[in-house]
Amino acid sequence: MTRSTKMRTPLKNVRRLGSAKEGADHFWKQRMTGVANLFLAVFLVWLLVSLGGAGHAQVKSALASPLVSIPLLLLILSAMVHMRLGMQTIIEDYVASEGPKLVCLMLNTFFTILVGVASVFAVLRLTFGA
Repeated sequence: MTRSTKMRTPLKNVRRLGSAKEGADHFWKQRMTGVANLFLAVFLVWLLVSLGGAGHAQVKSALASPLVSIPLLLLILSAMVHMRLGMQTIIEDYVASEGPKLVCLMLNTFFTILVGVASVFAVLRLTFGA
């Protein structure tokens, strides 16, 4: 018996269910995107407060600045990765059947891509003038 199969039950050995060695990576990605989201969300709140009551032209010129659009794009990217990882954890933990679990994981990925692309498109359109 090899060392990796020694600690598993016979049923786990037959089904080849063991550690996928992805847990720590998933954990750290979730934590790092959470911290990034915290700082980027503070920037977003500051931006919204500072633009409160501003006219359309002033908001448009502020959003055209790379100093504003780049953090917004980073927030979108970080939030989408964080959302996908969080929903993946929930789906893997609470959807019992393999078929529905696979469908939910695929829908989670497609939804994340759809929302991310639409959000990036909106920011780029505002940045480059629309």
